[in-house]
Amino acid sequence: MKILVIGGGGREHALAWRLRKAPSVTEVIASPGNPGIAQVGRCVPAPEDVAGYVDIAEAEKVDLTVVGPEAPLVAGVVDRFRQKGLKIVGPTAAAARLEGSKIFAKQFFQRAGIPTARSVQTRNGQEALVALRRFGMPVVIKADGLAAGKGVVIAEDEKTALRAAEQLGPALVIEEFLQGEEVSFIGLTNGHSIVPFAPTQDHKRVFEGDTGPNTGGMGAYCDRHILTAEQTGIIMERIMHRAVAQMAKDGTPFTGFLYAGLMMTADGPKTLEFNVRLGDPETQALMYGFEGDLGELLMQSASGPGALSISSSAWSRPSACIVLASYGYPDRTRTGDTITGIEAAEAGGAVVFQAGTRRSAERLVTNGGRVLGVTAGGEDLQAALDRAYQAAAKIRFNDMHYRRDIGQKGLARYR
Repeated sequence: MKILVIGGGGREHALAWRLRKAPSVTEVIASPGNPGIAQVGRCVPAPEDVAGYVDIAEAEKVDLTVVGPEAPLVAGVVDRFRQKGLKIVGPTAAAARLEGSKIFAKQFFQRAGIPTARSVQTRNGQEALVALRRFGMPVVIKADGLAAGKGVVIAEDEKTALRAAEQLGPALVIEEFLQGEEVSFIGLTNGHSIVPFAPTQDHKRVFEGDTGPNTGGMGAYCDRHILTAEQTGIIMERIMHRAVAQMAKDGTPFTGFLYAGLMMTADGPKTLEFNVRLGDPETQALMYGFEGDLGELLMQSASGPGALSISSSAWSRPSACIVLASYGYPDRTRTGDTITGIEAAEAGGAVVFQAGTRRSAERLVTNGGRVLGVTAGGEDLQAALDRAYQAAAKIRFNDMHYRRDIGQKGLARYR
């Protein structure tokens, strides 16, 4: 089959790379794509609005479209495809509100009985000020709308909390700070059945030791040891299945990737947020380790009611992704720096997924904050991390920086 991937980051490069290896897939097209995706598929310019993706799909006669980023989903790209009878993986605009509005999501958690943090939703500065006084420090402050993974501040003191409320507002979710370990749990659903992917763990803060400002993600690893079978069962029962059932009950059936950002607390898993697409950089680790026909699985999810299945051995080995970032990230970043060493990095079996890159005068240069996702696997997590870091050390661009402690919490589970 011929598949269109919407997007042009590291997540979309990983999707295109894995899809091109699928026996069921004959061609991958990406819009807008990037130089890395161009090595495994064909890239076409991005349209001016989401309606233009329909034009691309029809002109290219694609069999299936997969949406990478959240913005087109919230803007209704799935609705437009379905109006034309075109198959696409993702939720409608109404269902995508689970990510598009933190306030909507919190109200949804309450209706569905999904465990989550105690919170208050505010619509203006005065309400936020009153709400902050109800919580001790630290407190979590979330912007209501889309913020590319950067709309959350964990405030350790009142001054930081007030500044965050002013910067992220006026519409906010203010919630208690939960103690525990974060886990990314992603499932694929056709609105009825839902199959879990292997658990992953992202690293949001820019510096080692989970310090510094939040980012879109500085690295991730995929490992079955992250969750026990019992914990996975609880998450599926109390969170994933309840979400899919409630969305159907609300008249907005959810299809596509449902990503639960979880905190594993002493009282069990609690939901921090839902995303309505694959995570980035979790996708890089997931796609590197996936063993199966991704094209066939995605077509099943886009074809209506029916059984979905993933082999229990689909992710038989751990994998890890190390994000290489530009100078200044996650604040104002510099672009245009020459990138070298990718071929040497991949010579040992790693794959370098491109996120913020572009071609300039026959050179590959930086074109964003998160530039590359160096990804590798191994017989255990330590081996996967070693290979990823060894590959990352072979890449160069001016003032490149990356975290050197990705996966340390995961390694502790082996001791």
